[in-house]
Amino acid sequence: MGQRLAILDDYQAVAFDYAPWAELADDGVEVTVFTEPLADVADSLRDFDIIIAMRERTTFDAGRFRQLPKLKLLATTGMANAAIDLLAAAEQGITVCGTGGSPAAAPELTWALLLAFARRVPFEDRRLRAGKWQSTVGFELSGKTLGVLGLGKIGSKIAGYGNAFGMEVIAWSPNLTEETAAAAGARKVGKEALFRESDVVSVHVRLSERSRGLVGEDELRLLGPNGVLVNTSRGPIVDESALLRGLNEGWLGGAALDVYDVEPLPADHPLLMAPRTVLTPHLGYVTSQSYARFYGEAFEDVRAWLRGDPLRVLTG
Repeated sequence: MGQRLAILDDYQAVAFDYAPWAELADDGVEVTVFTEPLADVADSLRDFDIIIAMRERTTFDAGRFRQLPKLKLLATTGMANAAIDLLAAAEQGITVCGTGGSPAAAPELTWALLLAFARRVPFEDRRLRAGKWQSTVGFELSGKTLGVLGLGKIGSKIAGYGNAFGMEVIAWSPNLTEETAAAAGARKVGKEALFRESDVVSVHVRLSERSRGLVGEDELRLLGPNGVLVNTSRGPIVDESALLRGLNEGWLGGAALDVYDVEPLPADHPLLMAPRTVLTPHLGYVTSQSYARFYGEAFEDVRAWLRGDPLRVLTG
């Protein structure tokens, strides 16, 4: 009997454009693509032996693994996925593999959001199409202070963009050293100073129990009525209720967001009505180059596992 493979969250229906999944038929593997979020994960996936997970859309913990008795291989796009309990997977005898990703996709989307906010691009686009001409006054990034929260691979690129645009760049993360900050073109400051001194704060830390709620009301109030928060990392890093209060009450200048506590964002979510926002539907990783690597290497992971020699195995 053959095996069944599920590709999750292919919202654009392009998985077959980026990898030769049809070739797995030669290995007796039947491929099913899900292009919408799953209403009932366990019911939808209980008969699959192999699952390809797109980023952190779906939680795979011990309870979920027990609901999926046939699952033997879980491949995730990217080499880290906070939604997967790797120790629980190992206990259930499930192999977890990852893929590489694009180093440019998320930083470029971050900067696109910031520029769109600064020059009011989405609003002016809508106004122009409605027959209006020049409705707002934007601001320049040059001369502003950019605060980078988390100076890893993505944060370091953002620091470089800030320097290229003539911004003063400051940075904070729990283990950041002055030398590391300087090498990225930034000045190390404390967490409070980051929000107090910055005109823009861009979030680039990984989601963990330590970083959940890392940006709360105190930090947002320090950023202030002229400050802008950019978050392309993970929604729960920022206290969403505090963010909404700041926007609606006017003590936060604005927000440019690609990530949310609940994704996809519900149609009635209050952020959709919040003032001074630019919002995108978690597009940070969504580029043709990124998808080519995600799907291409996920396909390689499956082929290698079928041959008994798995690639890019992730362990807890």
